[in-house]
Amino acid sequence: MTIASINPATGVLVRSFDPFGDAAVDAALERAIGAASSWRQATPQARGALLSAVADRLDADRDALAAIATMEMGKTLRSARAEVAKCAMAARHYAAHGAAALATEQFSDGSITGAVRYDPIGVVLAVMPWNFPYWQVIRAAVPAIAAGNAMILKHASNVPQCALAIERIFREAGAPDGLFTTLLVPASSVGRIIADPRVAAVTLTGSEVAGRDVAAHAGRSIKKAVLELGGSDPFIVLHDADVASAVEVGVTARMQNNGQSCICAKRFIVDERVADDFESRFVARVRGLVVGDPASDGTDVGPLSTSKGRDDLAGQVARTVAAGARVAAGGALVKGPGWFYAPTVLLDVPRDSAAGTEELFGPVAPIFRVRGVDEAIAVANGTRFGLGAAVWTRNPATADRCVAELDSGMVFVNAMVASDPRLPFGGVKASGFGREVGVHGIREFVNIKTVRGGA
Repeated sequence: MTIASINPATGVLVRSFDPFGDAAVDAALERAIGAASSWRQATPQARGALLSAVADRLDADRDALAAIATMEMGKTLRSARAEVAKCAMAARHYAAHGAAALATEQFSDGSITGAVRYDPIGVVLAVMPWNFPYWQVIRAAVPAIAAGNAMILKHASNVPQCALAIERIFREAGAPDGLFTTLLVPASSVGRIIADPRVAAVTLTGSEVAGRDVAAHAGRSIKKAVLELGGSDPFIVLHDADVASAVEVGVTARMQNNGQSCICAKRFIVDERVADDFESRFVARVRGLVVGDPASDGTDVGPLSTSKGRDDLAGQVARTVAAGARVAAGGALVKGPGWFYAPTVLLDVPRDSAAGTEELFGPVAPIFRVRGVDEAIAVANGTRFGLGAAVWTRNPATADRCVAELDSGMVFVNAMVASDPRLPFGGVKASGFGREVGVHGIREFVNIKTVRGGA
C-alpha cells in the first residue's frame, strides 16, 4: 500500500512517505504506554487544559489545515474550514464537560451502598478514514484522551499529511510525549497492532469490510472495539412535508463532502403525492451545482478522493440504469484531469438495483416513490445498514412513529443527519456498534468499575 498525497483534483502525486518499520512502531507503542501510565493520573483540570489548548491550535491553524485536507482528499476548502472549526468545538466541549461525564457515581437503595468509577484503560488504536480526515480522528481522540487514555492513529494512506498535522497539533498544545501518535503504516499492519498487548482497544471508522476484519482481530484478542461503518441513509419525504425545505436540505445532505460521507442522505424515499414536485425541484437544484476546483470558494462539488472510488461509483450508476432507472441529471464522468463525477439524480429506481441495495459513496441521489408512511418505513428499513435517517413531515404523531420504527442509530426530523460532540453517534446492523462522542462516547473506552465496602 502506497502512503502518499495525491491531489484528486489533478491526479498529481504531491508527496509520498515511507511506511514505518517494525522498530518505529514498537518505539511508538512504548511511548504510548508510558504516556498512558502517567496521563491516567492527570487531574480533570489538566486534561481539560490540554484539550482547550488543542482547540486553540486548531483555530489558529484552521486555514492551513483546511488547505491540506482539500489537497489530499478533494473536499471543498469551505467545508474543510468548517471541519476544522467543528474539531475545535469538540475539544472545547470535552474540556468543559469531560470531567462531569466521568465523575464517580454513588449508589444506595437502603440495603447496599456502592459506587461506579470510570477509569481509563490505556492505549486506544484508532483506524480512521480519509473522508473527514480531521473530524473522524478528533471525535475519537478527544473523548478517549479526556478519559485518561493515550491514542495511536493509523490513518488512511491517502491523507498522511493530515495525520501528521493532527499529531503536531497535540504536540504543540503541550501533550505529553506519546499521548497522541500517528503511525504511517499500511492496513496490513492493523491486525498485528491490535494483537499487541500494549493496545487495550480499537476504534474504527470505515467500510463494512474493514469493520469485519478489525472486529475479528479484536475478538481474537478479547479487546473492546467500536465500529462506525457504512450507511445507506434514507431521507423520507412524506405527503405533508415542506417540500421546498426538504429539497434544499436534501441536496446538501446528499452532496456534502462531494457525496462521500457515511451519513449522507443516500436514498430519497418520497410519497407519490408530492413526488413530482420534489423531483422537479431536486433535479433543478442539482443541475445548478458548480463542479470544479475544490480550492475555489465558488465550488459546490469537488472530485472523488480516488480514481477507484470514482470508477466504482460510475459502475454502480451504470448497473442501476441497466436495471431500469432513468438519469435526470448528471450520470457521467466529468472530462478533464482529476477524479470528478457529475452530480447525479436517478429516477424510477428499482429497489433491488445497485442504488437500492448498496452504499453509493459519491454525488448520486436515487429517488424512490412510495405509497404512504407504511411503505416508506419498510423501504427505509430494507437495507443491511442502519446508521442515520431523516424524515420530513408536519405531523408530530407521524414523526414519533418513524423515530420509533426506523432501524437506525440516529433519526433526524425535518433536518439532515449530522454529528455533534454533545450527542452519541453510531449505528446498528451492518453500520457497526458502539457510540462516539456525547456522554456515551466518552464511556466507551473506560473501565466501568463497581466499588463496594470501605476501610
